[in-house]
Amino acid sequence: MPSNKLYFITDAHLGAGSDSLDRERELCSLLDMMKVDAAMIVFLGDMFDFWFTYRYVVPKGFVRLLGKMAELSDAGIDLHFFIGNHDMWLFDYLPSQMKIAMHSDPETLMFDGKKFLVGHGDGLGHLDKQYDIIRWIFRNKTNQWLFAHVPSGLTFGIANAWSHRSRRGHIKKNPKIFEYQGDDREGIVIYCKQQLELQHIDYCVFGHRHTPLVRDLGGGSTYVNVGDFLINRSYAEYCDGKIEVKKWIR
Repeated sequence: MPSNKLYFITDAHLGAGSDSLDRERELCSLLDMMKVDAAMIVFLGDMFDFWFTYRYVVPKGFVRLLGKMAELSDAGIDLHFFIGNHDMWLFDYLPSQMKIAMHSDPETLMFDGKKFLVGHGDGLGHLDKQYDIIRWIFRNKTNQWLFAHVPSGLTFGIANAWSHRSRRGHIKKNPKIFEYQGDDREGIVIYCKQQLELQHIDYCVFGHRHTPLVRDLGGGSTYVNVGDFLINRSYAEYCDGKIEVKKWIR
């Protein structure tokens, strides 16, 4: 079959929940399906619930996904990874081992003559000033250097506890957090509309919100939220001028 499709996958949060290993197996099955006709696969971040790239040590687990990424890269598929708020510390591991293009912020990608604005989605629109501060702290290179010198057993314990507590806290505060909040309360949509004032974009494709959605932004532009692989098992597929969010069923 011709390799003519563009796929997006996001928010698997491997390492979170007792079903993480089963979720990883399902994800690898999905990537096997994509391998058949994919020209490009874009990972939109938070594929891991936590990751830190140490100089000599690879975090335990995730060998199935890492091996599958290497297999896809060796097959000549163009791979991109946009870091999320849970795996922002991937650094150079994927590029050096698997030739995956890493992106720390939203960027435009061209495919099939169409312009895609792509990113994870956290911090966009600046609706949460507290998170903006936390994001700056986590991305600060001095803080990253200091964190790298803390024993890994301690750093992973801290990070996993933080992640689980943060997730529960957000859901408790707003039980409908993963429902579409409206254009003026969705930071990613606010950001996309700002970018559309500067340039034409055919598709704005993001993750982070865990809300599968395809929405017309007007002027020939479409907003797509891929949803997540954590709960929805959703992914997005583009081919011949059409983009769809689909649910993976083995």
